[in-house]
Amino acid sequence: MATQPKLTRFNQNVLAKYKIYNSIFMTLPFYAVTKTGVLLPLFHETCKKGYEKGDDPTTIVNTFFEKYQARRTHESQINLLFRFIQYIERQVVLFDAIEDAAFPTVNNMDGIGTLRHLKENADSENKLQDLIKYFNEFKVRIVLTAHPTQFYPGAVLGIITDLTEAIKNDDLLLINDLLAQLGKTPFFKKKKPTPYDEAISLMWYLEHVFYDAFGKIFNYIQQNIYDDIEMPNEIINIGFWPGGDRDGNPFVTPDTTLKVAMKLKQAVLRNYLRDVKVLKRKLTFRGLEDIIASLERRLYDASISPNAQGVITLEDFKNVLEEIKAIVIQDHQSLYLNEIESLINKTQLFGFHFAALDIRQDSRKHNDVFQDVVKTLHKKSPDVLPADFSEKTPKQKVRILSNIKGKLSIDWFKDEFTVRTLNTMKALKEIQTSNGEQAASRYIISNNQTALNVMQLYAMLKLTAFQDNFPVDIVPLFETVPDLENASDVMHELYSNKAYRAHLEKRGNKQTIMLGFSDGTKDGGYLMANWAIFKAKEALTKVSRKYKISVIFFDGRGGPPARGGGKTHNFYASLGPTVEDKEVQLTIQGQTISSNFGTLDSSQYNMEQLISSGILNRLSDSNPKLSRVDKNTMNSLADISYKAYTDFKKHPNFLGYLERMSTLKFYAKTNIGSRPSKRGSSSELVFSDLRAIPFVGSWSQLKQNVPGFFGVGTALKYYEDKGEFKRVKQLYKNSSFFRTLIENSMMSMAKSFFDLTKYMAEDEEFGDFWKLIYEEFKLSKRLILKLTGFKELMQEEPAGKVSIDVRESIVLPLLTIQQYALKKIQELNKSQNPDKAELEIYEKIVTRSLFGNINASRNSA
Repeated sequence: MATQPKLTRFNQNVLAKYKIYNSIFMTLPFYAVTKTGVLLPLFHETCKKGYEKGDDPTTIVNTFFEKYQARRTHESQINLLFRFIQYIERQVVLFDAIEDAAFPTVNNMDGIGTLRHLKENADSENKLQDLIKYFNEFKVRIVLTAHPTQFYPGAVLGIITDLTEAIKNDDLLLINDLLAQLGKTPFFKKKKPTPYDEAISLMWYLEHVFYDAFGKIFNYIQQNIYDDIEMPNEIINIGFWPGGDRDGNPFVTPDTTLKVAMKLKQAVLRNYLRDVKVLKRKLTFRGLEDIIASLERRLYDASISPNAQGVITLEDFKNVLEEIKAIVIQDHQSLYLNEIESLINKTQLFGFHFAALDIRQDSRKHNDVFQDVVKTLHKKSPDVLPADFSEKTPKQKVRILSNIKGKLSIDWFKDEFTVRTLNTMKALKEIQTSNGEQAASRYIISNNQTALNVMQLYAMLKLTAFQDNFPVDIVPLFETVPDLENASDVMHELYSNKAYRAHLEKRGNKQTIMLGFSDGTKDGGYLMANWAIFKAKEALTKVSRKYKISVIFFDGRGGPPARGGGKTHNFYASLGPTVEDKEVQLTIQGQTISSNFGTLDSSQYNMEQLISSGILNRLSDSNPKLSRVDKNTMNSLADISYKAYTDFKKHPNFLGYLERMSTLKFYAKTNIGSRPSKRGSSSELVFSDLRAIPFVGSWSQLKQNVPGFFGVGTALKYYEDKGEFKRVKQLYKNSSFFRTLIENSMMSMAKSFFDLTKYMAEDEEFGDFWKLIYEEFKLSKRLILKLTGFKELMQEEPAGKVSIDVRESIVLPLLTIQQYALKKIQELNKSQNPDKAELEIYEKIVTRSLFGNINASRNSA
C-alpha cells in the first residue's frame, strides 16, 4: 500500500484527533471549563471576523461582551478573559501532545535524512567505506541550555508525556483523566527557578529521552554501518549549560556548578542501575548471578552517594560488563548479548558524567577579575608579573601571559566576584577528578574580542588550578558583526603563539570556536548575521588549516530563524567544502528541547537528521564552493540588508516602540528562568543591554517577527530596481545555504499577522514606525515569492504550514486579549492619576498571555 502524502497523514493523525479530544476537554465537568468551553468558540469567531473587517483588538473584545455577555460586570469580564487564557494554554498542550504522538506517523522515520537512508545511499553509490571513514572522526554535540524560552512547568511536561502515550494507544479513559488533570494543574511559577532547579528540569530529558534514544542511534550505527566491529568514536556528545553558564547570571555559583555535576553523575548511575536490574532478570545463568548482584549493589551505593570515592569507577563498570559479555558468549550461546552490548555502548556515550558541563563567562567580567589578580600578585607574589604589566601593549601582555609561572591563593582576595570566578576554575578540576575529564573540560569566553581575552583566562586557569598541564579547552565566542569579521585575526595571533600552540597540541590539535547567531542577528540583522558567520567560518577554517589545527565550530543557536534556529539541519548540509565540518555542535534551548527532542521518536529523528546533514555535506558533490559572482551577490545582499537594519535600529522610535508597544518588559515577570532579562542595571532601556531572547520574543508576541526578515526585502529590491533580479535567482538556484536562509525567513513571515496590530498605524507617536515595519514585510514577502516562484509562503512544506496555521488559530483569541490589555495599559499610563489596581490587573493579563503564545509557536524565542 502506497504511503499517503505527509499533509494527508498530518490531517488524519493530528488535526482530526485534535478536534475530537478538544471536544472532550470542552465537556469536562468543571464549571470553569464547561462555561469557558462554550464561550471561547464564540470569542474565536468574533476575533476572526473582526480582523477580516479591519477591527482592532479593543473593538473585538468589546463587541464580544456586548453581543454575548452584556450582563457581566467589569470584574466578571476580566475573570472570563483570564479563564480564556488558561483554557487556550491547555489547548496548546493538547495540540503538542497529539502532534508528538503522531510524530512517527507524520514523519518518515526511515526516509531522507535518517541513518537508514544515509546507509542505503552509501551502499548504492559504493561509498560505504567513505561513510565509515567519516564516522570515525565525525561528531554531533548538542548542548542543552537554560535560556528561558520554556514556559511549561515540570508537572505540565509530565502530563504532556503521559498524554502523548495515551493518545498513541487511543486510551480514551486515560486521556479523559489526563485532560481533567490538565484543567486543574497551574501553568505558571510563583517564583523564579534557581540555576539548580533549571538543571534538574533539563536532566529529565537526559534520563527519560536521550539515554535511550541516543543509545539506540549508537547501536544502529555499530550494528549496521560498522557490522558490529567496535567503533573508535562515540559520535554523539551532550553538553550542558545549567549550573555552568554564568554569563549574565549572578545566581550561578561554584557550589551550584559542583552540585549540578554531582547530580548529573547520580542521574546516569540511576539509569545504569535500572538497566542492570533488567539484565539481572534475564541473565539467570550459572556463573553470572553473583557478578550481577555485586555490580547492582555497587551501582546502587554509588548512585546514593556519587561523591563517595572507590565504590565503583567507570573502568570497573566497563570491565564487569565485558566479563559478563565474555561469559555469555562462551557459556550461554550469546543469549541477550545485544542487551549487554547496548549497555556497554551507553557507557561509551555517557560515561559517569551523562553530559559535559560547560563553563561560560563574559570577557569583560574576566577582565575585571584579571585586573584584581594583577594588583594582588604585585603585592603577594611580585615575581609572577612585571611591575609595569598594566602599561604594556595588548600584544606584549599576551607574550608575558604565555610564559606565566607560579601559583596564587584564593585566600588573598577580598572581592566576592573574584573569589567566585577563581573558585569556579578550581571546581573544574574537582569535577574532572570525580566524574572524568569529559565531565567539564570547556571554558567559553562570551563577547570575545581579542587574543588577550583568551590569554587572561589561560593564565588564570594555570595560576589557580592546573599549572602547566591543564586539560581544558578555551573556547572564544564571537558574536557581533565586527567581532566575527575580526575572528580570524584573533585566532592567527593565538595559533602563532608558541605556548598556546603547545597547549593545543596537548588537546589533540583541536580548537573549538563558538559563533553567536542570537546576538549576531540582534546586532546585524538576519541576512548579515548569517552571512557574517558563514564568512567567519570560511576565514577561520582557512587560518586553522594553515596551522594544521582542526577547528570545530560550535553554533549558539536559538529556536526561531531569527536566532539561528528553524531548519537547522539544512544549514549543516549546505556548508560546502570551504567550512570545516568534522563536528556539528549547537545549542538547543527551551522550547526547542521539548519540541524537537522531547520524545523518543522526535529525539531520535532529529538527531539522525543532524548526523546525516553533517555527513552528507562531506559525501555530497552537490555543494560546490560559491562562484565569485554568487559570492559578490551574497555580499551585496548582506551589506544592503545590514544598512537597512542598522538604519531601522537607529530610528528614534525603535526603543520606545519595543518598550511601550510590545511585551518586552513583561518577560522578566514570567518566572521562567533564573537569569535576569537584561544585562545592565540601568532603569532606562539600552539596546546593548537587551538579551536576544526577550528581544526576538517580543517581536514574535507582536506577530511581526522583525528579526527574521527585516532588510531582506530592501536587499532583494536593489536587484529588482537594477533589472538584475536574475542574479539573485541564480544564487538561489546554486546555493543551498542561501535557499535555507530564504526558507527560514519564510517561516518567520508565515508566523506574522499584522492585522493584529494594524491599529498602531493610527498611533500619534508610533504610527509611522509601524508602517515602516509593515512596508518592509510586504516588500520581503512579495520579492521572496518572486524569487522562489511560490504562490504562498512555505508552499513546499504544506504539513509544516498547516501546523503553524492551526497553532496560530488556537492562540488568536489569546493574542487579541494580550493586545487589548496592552492598549489599556497605554491608556492608563497616559492619564494623570492611573488606577494602580486596574493597571496591575492588565499587566497580569499580558504576563499570563505570554505563556500560551510562546508555547504555541514552539520556536519563537
